[in-house]
Amino acid sequence: MNHTEQIELPQAKKAGLHRRLYDWTLHWAHTPYGSIALFALAFCESSFFPIPPDVLLMALAFSLPKKSFKYAAICSVGSVLGGCFGYFIGYQFFAHIGLPILNLYGVTDKFNYVKDKYNANAFAAVAIAGFTPIPYKVFTIAAGVCKINIWTFLIASAVSRSGRFFIVAGLVFLFGPKIKNFIDKYFNIISIAFVVILIGSFILIKLFK
Repeated sequence: MNHTEQIELPQAKKAGLHRRLYDWTLHWAHTPYGSIALFALAFCESSFFPIPPDVLLMALAFSLPKKSFKYAAICSVGSVLGGCFGYFIGYQFFAHIGLPILNLYGVTDKFNYVKDKYNANAFAAVAIAGFTPIPYKVFTIAAGVCKINIWTFLIASAVSRSGRFFIVAGLVFLFGPKIKNFIDKYFNIISIAFVVILIGSFILIKLFK
């Protein structure tokens, strides 16, 4: 075999690996280390880990709805700090680390799309990053590659990630475990509504300055 050839795992094996990672992520909700695991997961997902922190956030929030907002805060801080790590990867080590990560998940086309969005409006691109199906790691690595202003990145990340996680926490707090199917089915619609409100607010602020 030519050792330069890329070895593709069968689709079933890829799906099986993803499922095992998903189950492994969820199991932390049943341990005393749930909060620590949530922070670590949110941090890692922002730069290289495939499982989004929402799954553990919801599991923890369902188990203790009164702590939903605490879990959302932990998730938000971990995600923003992890985003800084992703930014650093893109800024300093894109060829050696960032590009292999993007290739591993097959999102190089989305990376080019995100770069175009950064060229149009960096703040808006990051601010809506938490509400798109594009993995957040694509946005963080691309931000470093494009060398967007770090403060713009941090503020927009805080808005985007906390907005996403606090929406989930708020729904769980108000409605409990029965809201799970609703979140699974309609979260994208809820997210779009939030983005519209967010962008509309910025437009109003500029108009009435």
